[in-house]
Amino acid sequence: MRGFFNSLLVSAAAVRIRGLTKLYPLPGRWRKMVAVRDVNLEVQEGEIYGLLGPNGSGKSTILKVLLGLVTPTRGESKIFGKDSRDYRSHRVVGFLPENPYFYRFLTGEETLRFFGKLCSLRGPQLEARIAELLRLVGLEEARHRRVGGYSKGMLQRIGLAQALVQDPRLIVLDEPTAGVDPLGSRQIRDLILELKSRGKTVLLTSHLLEQVEDICDRIGIMFRGSLVREGRLADLVTVEERTEYVVQNASADLEEKVEALASASGAKLLETRKARLSLERVFLEATRSER
Repeated sequence: MRGFFNSLLVSAAAVRIRGLTKLYPLPGRWRKMVAVRDVNLEVQEGEIYGLLGPNGSGKSTILKVLLGLVTPTRGESKIFGKDSRDYRSHRVVGFLPENPYFYRFLTGEETLRFFGKLCSLRGPQLEARIAELLRLVGLEEARHRRVGGYSKGMLQRIGLAQALVQDPRLIVLDEPTAGVDPLGSRQIRDLILELKSRGKTVLLTSHLLEQVEDICDRIGIMFRGSLVREGRLADLVTVEERTEYVVQNASADLEEKVEALASASGAKLLETRKARLSLERVFLEATRSER
């Protein structure tokens, strides 16, 4: 057992997927449906990785394979160097599904106590963990309210808290802000960034491109079961052949002669940077090219 946990600590990548393929049989047909085809990706420890794609693109299948809920047809997936089919690898993983189910008659505090006991926490250690998590997700004042009366945003936050009960190194979030209003979405975004600041690794799926653009270090774009684009966000949205100049107090003719006249005109050149596409445009172009 000690060797197992030592192997987790020395692994560089939090998630490593190689040649992952998943086929599902179709009733009454000899052909099979391809859910995921030859996917390779890595999530480095301490980063936020966003997996994007339209419905049916294979995002959820990848998460299910990683969590040991689905067996791949071919390929492998590892969590901190350990095969994800080994249940012991999941001890360092917290998971928030897209539509989490909670017992509506339990309070927020009781819900976390229930999940804590499932993770073998007891006594003062469990109570301290419950208090810490309620503070983290901003639900201290709602700790004694039944979750049946929680808003969608509050349900997602208590769901995130339950995913953190055992203090996991990897947090997997499936559409964490689905159906949440803008304020709740911002609160969840801030929570994810807080987790990163604490050294956690986050793998999330989302269809909210603007939110992913705000928080993710790297992204992968799925389409029809394949990973069609991947990389650091800055690299994906940069337009190599164009440069933008941001200037202050610019005169009317400065646009055409900015490099030569910036200092002579009294304008101050604040920044020079590569022009950028929106993540939405990158996403649409990536999926359009595969159709």
